Formats: sequence, C-alpha cells, structure tokens
Amino acid sequence: MDARQSISVTGGSDRVATIEIQRPPNNFFSLDVISELADELEALDRDPSCRAAVLCSEGKHFSAGANFGADGGNFTTEDLYAAAVRVFRTETPVVAAIQGAAVGGGLGLALSADFRVAAPEARFSANFARLGFHQGFGLSVTLPRLVGEQAAAELLFTGRRVKGEEAVSLGLADRLAPLTLLRERAHELAAEIALSAPLAIRSIRRTLRGDIANRVEAATVHELAEQRRLQITADFTEGVAAMTERRAPRFRGE
Repeated sequence: MDARQSISVTGGSDRVATIEIQRPPNNFFSLDVISELADELEALDRDPSCRAAVLCSEGKHFSAGANFGADGGNFTTEDLYAAAVRVFRTETPVVAAIQGAAVGGGLGLALSADFRVAAPEARFSANFARLGFHQGFGLSVTLPRLVGEQAAAELLFTGRRVKGEEAVSLGLADRLAPLTLLRERAHELAAEIALSAPLAIRSIRRTLRGDIANRVEAATVHELAEQRRLQITADFTEGVAAMTERRAPRFRGE
C-alpha cells in the first residue's frame, strides 16, 4: 500500500458529508482503510455542521473485500476488527452507494451503513464458504439482521452473487438507482435525513440499532478465531487458488 490517503471527505451546504474510499478499482479493505474510515466518522460525529454522510468508493467496485494474494493471508487481525467495531459505534447516519462488487469483507463494510442505494449492476456476495473460509466483519450479526436467519444462511452457505434488484427485494439494499445517478440518489436520501432534527435522529438511531456494536464486537472475536482455524486448511488454500485461477474449487474437506 502506498503512502497516500485511503479516504477523502468533503462537506456540503446541505449538512451531508461525502466519504469516498480511494483504492480503485477494487477498493480492497485493509486495516489502514477501516481505521481511517473510523477516524473520519468519529470526526463527523463531533462536527455540528454534519447531520448525515454518504459512503462511496472510487472506481469500478464498492469493495471487493480482502486482497488475499497481496496480503499473504494476513488480512484478518484483532486491530482490523477493532477498527470495524469503531465504525459501528459512530453516531452519524450513513447511506452507502454500492456499485460493482460488495463482496466478503466489502459486504460487511456495506452493511455497517444505515442504508444502501445500489446500482442494478451491483453484486453483493458473502463468498467466504467458496473460499473455504468463515465470514467476518460482523456479518454473523448484520446479515441476519437485514435479511433474516434463513436467507442469511443461504447466502453464506452458497456464496452466490446477488445483483441490485434482488438485493432490494431481500433487504440487502434499500433503493435501486441507475449507475449514472447512484451517488446523486444516495445523497438525496442522506439530505432528506439531514432535514430532520439531529438530536432526534441520533436518539432514534441508537434505539433502532440497539447493542449492535457490542454484538459485532463479540461476533468478530469468534469470527477471527474461526478464520484463523480455517486459514491453515487445505480447503482454504484451494479456495484462494481457485479464485485466483478463475475456476471452480475442488474442496476435499481437509
């Protein structure tokens, strides 16, 4: 990773901030990216001129998750998940604009937002089992919360891709927008939120989200332990190789 910033934040006269992840084209998540995102969201919490935020990404994909090849498998750490929990503890309402892939940990990041506006071409996937791996980034909590236990189990067991229209019908996304208007539509929703009384919005948000940050914190402890256990299996090695080689994996249960 180079030395440039991972995140750009701009403000608007309508009290909506835009947070852009700038690691195109895939916007792979990393400790640096998630820590910087948590820093920026915490700063917005302290800024009375900001009442809502749009989370978006530069390039083709919202986030393609972890860069398995480049990170040598060392992409899940206590520090990364501690930064993720910080994201969940922030108080500013967030609308995510989802283009391209929101896959694996990238899906976890998308589900940390309050709302998701998706392009029809968006692809949501909890593809962990197709890699011989366990889900992370608190998806054990956030995915069933949005789509229900049965639908979450089906998505996690199969790792299948869900495009924008189906994502809305499942509850993974809240609104559909053409790719050319994606950020505009996400901004419109955030601006509508920003018109409401800010103290009331934060109060309502705390009530609706409840103890989600504590639940995510507890879940990531278990998720990380399972990820580390499975990372040393032959199936995980095969899953990553198959993904890299763009072929179907040949799992052996080892």
